[in-house]
Amino acid sequence: MRITRTAVGLVAATAAAALLAGCTAPAEKAKPTAPPATTQAPPAQGAPAAPSDTEPRPQDQNLLAWTGDPNDAGHVTAQSAAGVGGRVTLVRIVLRERITWSNIWLGLAGIDPQASLSDCYLGVYDASGTLRAATADISPQLMTDPVAKPLALAKPFTAEPGTYFIALLLNGTWATNGLTLKATGAGISVNAGLTPPSLRYSTVLTGQTSLPATVNLKDQSTSTINTGWASQWYAIS
Repeated sequence: MRITRTAVGLVAATAAAALLAGCTAPAEKAKPTAPPATTQAPPAQGAPAAPSDTEPRPQDQNLLAWTGDPNDAGHVTAQSAAGVGGRVTLVRIVLRERITWSNIWLGLAGIDPQASLSDCYLGVYDASGTLRAATADISPQLMTDPVAKPLALAKPFTAEPGTYFIALLLNGTWATNGLTLKATGAGISVNAGLTPPSLRYSTVLTGQTSLPATVNLKDQSTSTINTGWASQWYAIS
């Protein structure tokens, strides 16, 4: 059989096309890129902010808690025996962690050498108004050394996180401007936005010679507070 040049060319062209098709692979599909990393979720609404590294903390001074930085307790508060004698004065403090509460620190600013004191106490009430612990009579400590001083509870107790009220009871006679205490606020403004039984600073009862086992926090009063009996500075150790 006679093969023409045209047929030979056709066969060669077909073979070349087949070879080219076999050597050329389809382009690889691009792999999907990973989604961008998500940013960290912001803190839940209402979560407490981390304290500033420069903000003073009780632990900086070997304390467990306080009603305020003692560096800010520049005010001095004084009240007559007729004004606060026999009244239970309450200062609220909120604990954020579990502690063993052994002492209440009081900022004694001035003493009256001629005072006659008796039945003076510090104590701790919980949010239900139950007395958790109290000191012995602190009258002798109120007659000496006008400094910040720890006053021991008769029996330390474990305080769970929550709201507590430090109670002060004074009895006796003294010069109004002689027996003075360091304070963190000017009485009236301390209770802004608050009502009983959650007042930050208040008094309850009259005629007391010892801290009662319970107090009704709904009876918190500001009548004495409003006369200038400013909120005392306290700390815990």
